[in-house]
Amino acid sequence: MLAVHEHSTFGKTVLRLPGANTGIGKTTAMDLARRGAKVILACRDKRKAEVAIQEIIQETGNQQVIFMQLDLASLQSVRSFADNFLKSESRLDLLINNAGIISGGKTEDGFGMILSVNHLGPFLLTLLLLDRLKASGPSRVVNVSSIGHKQGRMDFNCLTTHKDLGLGSSYFQVHRKYCHSKLCNVLFTYELAKRLQGSDVTCYSLHPGAIMTEIFRDSSFWWTLLIKPVEFLFFKDAEAGAQTTLYCALEPGIEHLSGHYFDQCSLQTNIHPKARDDATSKKLWELSESFCGLS
Repeated sequence: MLAVHEHSTFGKTVLRLPGANTGIGKTTAMDLARRGAKVILACRDKRKAEVAIQEIIQETGNQQVIFMQLDLASLQSVRSFADNFLKSESRLDLLINNAGIISGGKTEDGFGMILSVNHLGPFLLTLLLLDRLKASGPSRVVNVSSIGHKQGRMDFNCLTTHKDLGLGSSYFQVHRKYCHSKLCNVLFTYELAKRLQGSDVTCYSLHPGAIMTEIFRDSSFWWTLLIKPVEFLFFKDAEAGAQTTLYCALEPGIEHLSGHYFDQCSLQTNIHPKARDDATSKKLWELSESFCGLS
């Protein structure tokens, strides 16, 4: 396990997006609560979140662990969440976007499910909370991506025509959409850093490692059956998987690396050019703004 330098978050407010009630999301929330932060778990499933919150409070003794309802598959839910957050919370020191599903289908807004949950929802929420992040600076945005972004590509024709990252519903096609969405995370971080220059907000994307989590919970029975033996043999546990997220969230002295991609608590300098392409990141930003009704 890679160590994260001790860095107090006492008195800071941390917003942890979906996945905070299981796996590396819960492990990260546990660590931040133990350091004294006020941790807000933004989740769809209230029952599961409340179980996780009680466990975190019991383990850490920190009573400032709170649930707020959020469904990233609904842009209206994202807007309602942002409104409620801004009314109830005076500061935001750390935003961790942890969404990562592998599931087909469309949302109520007509977008591909993976596109909406893994990219558009976090994109919209980050922008809606950006002024609060700036007012609370120095603050950070951490976007949990995946090494799968290397297999991703941006098909803007498909995005504009079908409001999706790709076509098809086979296991392979759905997994490809997931990889495309993780490339979106890296490109969003890269573009966000450029637009935050001169502010006191920095941002980072990362690969947490191959983790034993519930990411395949919405996949088919046969795909789950196939992946389980591989997961058991080669995947990390949640504690090990949370370390790079914690590094990007807490490590002092990395502010000059805003917009960069990390793996195993280290800056990755050999990232593929497609993940740091100015024209592509700008085009994705503008299209995302349009999809979210911001432009």
